[in-house]
Amino acid sequence: QVDLVASGGGLVQTGGSLRLSCAVSGRTFSNYAMAWFRQAPGNDRELAAAISWSGAIIYYLPSVTGRFTIVRDNAKNTVYLQMHDLEPEYTATYYCAPGTSGNNLAPGNFGPWGPGTLVTVSS
Repeated sequence: QVDLVASGGGLVQTGGSLRLSCAVSGRTFSNYAMAWFRQAPGNDRELAAAISWSGAIIYYLPSVTGRFTIVRDNAKNTVYLQMHDLEPEYTATYYCAPGTSGNNLAPGNFGPWGPGTLVTVSS
């Protein structure tokens, strides 16, 4: 059973930055792609960023490109999401999820999701 612990969320003002972390256990972390999803109030969960097992393949939701950076540290079994120049529309609960393979970054390839960490961007 995979265990996902996301952290780093909080309240930040418009233009601020946050770094989210997701520690993974219960699976050989380096074998699988990882992703960050987000779900804003009243909206469906959407794939925000994903990274292949090696880090060679990366996907970003177009609306976050240039503001988000996803990286992974396979030695620490952790994936990070660096977010900067945040705006209120980025307010959401952010979830990390492992892939079912190493290189497939399609949204349906990920799961289960951890409890998530809440990011609130004030105007």
